[in-house]
Amino acid sequence: MQNRFSFIPYSMILVASALLLFPACKGTTKKGDAVDTIALAAAPTFDADSAMAYVQAQCDFGARVPGSAAHEACGNWIANKFQSLGAEIIEQRTTVKGYNGQPLPCRNIQARMNPEASDRILITAHWDSRAWADNDRDEANHHTPVIAANDGASGVAVMLEMARLVHETGLSYGIDFICFDAEDQGTPQWADDEVEPENEDMGYWCLGSRYWAEQAYAIGYRARYAINLDMVGGRDSRFLMEGYSRNHGRTLVNMVWHLADQLGFGQYFPLRDGGYITDDHVPVILTAGIPAIDIIPNVDDPYSNFGPTWHTVDDTPENIDPEVLRAVGQTLIQLIYNDN
Repeated sequence: MQNRFSFIPYSMILVASALLLFPACKGTTKKGDAVDTIALAAAPTFDADSAMAYVQAQCDFGARVPGSAAHEACGNWIANKFQSLGAEIIEQRTTVKGYNGQPLPCRNIQARMNPEASDRILITAHWDSRAWADNDRDEANHHTPVIAANDGASGVAVMLEMARLVHETGLSYGIDFICFDAEDQGTPQWADDEVEPENEDMGYWCLGSRYWAEQAYAIGYRARYAINLDMVGGRDSRFLMEGYSRNHGRTLVNMVWHLADQLGFGQYFPLRDGGYITDDHVPVILTAGIPAIDIIPNVDDPYSNFGPTWHTVDDTPENIDPEVLRAVGQTLIQLIYNDN
């Protein structure tokens, strides 16, 4: 059974090697006996219970499938929540083409913290729910929409909690939190006879981030780096150092994974290389020209490398582990305050 993401090199990786030289985190390192020890700046504490509440709030709307009432209502909630945390909201609404050739509404939500700052970083996640639980072990569920607690809501929840802490404590530079839409509407496994011809290696995945990246390039948007969060709350998660991330953001990958290890989250961030995964960070690299990395699980499971709930009806809040949210969120909070 084939997973959504490809673990083979992406044929369109053409970004110049100069992208590898993006400005690194300002935190200094001291050489230890085995690995570099990172000097830790004062940073606020990531509240996993708060992030868990944000997961639940999104899921309470139901499956956030593009074009549905739940999708529109949850999008409004996300935008209002970020705005209440001091962010300036910019929305992109467009129509993209789905796997079956039909129009698909797409709504990217960008929340800008400290919007007047020219020095910026980018944190992203997708917020849509997959329209079909096509990897469920029960074929009767293959046309049922996914609640997407992990594969969608978890990344947004981590960003919201980060935004809350930044709003309370402040930063010297700007952060753009972007909720990408239409990431998870790629061709269902059961739709072999219904698919429009695919002219790109990415198929019908990551439609919202591809649109955003085109617009960002057109207006000359810049950020020092981007970090994409995908499925960052599942039980027994293990985040390996993804291939495109290593190729186009090695300094940042090393910093994030060593920070996690130093903070006591090494069980979730083993210092090991992973495969190449086509996710929302790829358009950010290829089209927008911004060095980007992906935090995404790679676990041992016979049904999916992304865990047992991936694209199933079991992707619900009950299967989210707050400690995984904490590991990801605290690591990123430490990263951005080390850079303050």
